[in-house]
Amino acid sequence: MTSNRGNAMPNAPAVARRSMLGTLALSALAPLVALSPLAVLSPLAVLSPPALAAAATASIDIKSFAFTPKEITVVPGTRVVWTNRDETPHTVTAADKSFTSPGLDTGDTFEHTFTAAGDFTYLCTVHPYMTGIVHVKKP
Repeated sequence: MTSNRGNAMPNAPAVARRSMLGTLALSALAPLVALSPLAVLSPLAVLSPPALAAAATASIDIKSFAFTPKEITVVPGTRVVWTNRDETPHTVTAADKSFTSPGLDTGDTFEHTFTAAGDFTYLCTVHPYMTGIVHVKKP
């Protein structure tokens, strides 16, 4: 009978068994590695689905010569979309001129993304008595 001890090349079935056992051992450790503190610092943790969620959108209708709702509160990064539902053209212009729309005909929309916290009053330059305010507050 011949022994493989001391031989440079062990028999193939023994190598296959050891390789399979090594793979199973690594597979069993994978859940533990995923829970380790290093996993929290991995680039994939930074790009998790909640971090990649689409920015919020808020809608304001322009109808009956008014902005509806007249006041809204949003978080930074929110896109606000105004839609003209009147038969008369209107505009959306910030009091501080930080944003302004062209004239909006029936069905037209204008959008602005609010990136900084603050209170942003706006009006229709065609009908200055039409006013509204967007409150942007950090969560």
